[in-house]
Amino acid sequence: MTTDNRQIVGQALAELIETGSVDALEPLLSDDFVHHRPDSTSSTKAEWLAAVHAALTPLAGMRVEVHHLLAEGDHVVMHSRRELPDSGPKIAVVDIWRFDEGLIAEGWEIIEPVAQAAANLVWWEPAER
Repeated sequence: MTTDNRQIVGQALAELIETGSVDALEPLLSDDFVHHRPDSTSSTKAEWLAAVHAALTPLAGMRVEVHHLLAEGDHVVMHSRRELPDSGPKIAVVDIWRFDEGLIAEGWEIIEPVAQAAANLVWWEPAER
């Protein structure tokens, strides 16, 4: 099961990048799919698919380098680095997917601009004035 879930996530990402369409994602998500963001907002399956679809044009040509694709039990974690074409900004992304009955039931996403990574290593220190 764990290997199958990992393959599903890898294949979905590859198809999304290759085709520029969310059509490959829709059948992989449960009807009650929820996507969570670090700001505590959540979106439904339809809302998340619409947001991904809207981002496809501005993100066309984005390069994605998957550093880790890990699976354990009903969770798959993907750590990637993404870069827009023409020397656009680089981001590090961690996606966490929870599967239920062979479908993705929940997703979490954390995005960090690579240029800001060093500052985020000491987030607890007071800001300079």
